Amino acid sequence: MEKYVEATTLIGQIVREYPEAVEVLLASGMHCLGCPASQAESIADACMVHGIDADELLEAVNQKIAEARK
Repeated sequence: MEKYVEATTLIGQIVREYPEAVEVLLASGMHCLGCPASQAESIADACMVHGIDADELLEAVNQKIAEARK
């Protein structure tokens, strides 16, 4: 599977470039996607703050993006 998003990708970049991934982030418990602080936070940092397994979330986000881009 192609990797669109990596651990260092910023939340703001994901929201802008891959809007289809927003529902996955919200479902994981990241409800502050519009918060100015989250825009400059990497997905790895956001996962750490929210107690989410970054590898699992990255897999789900990349899968959702791949499905949307078929």
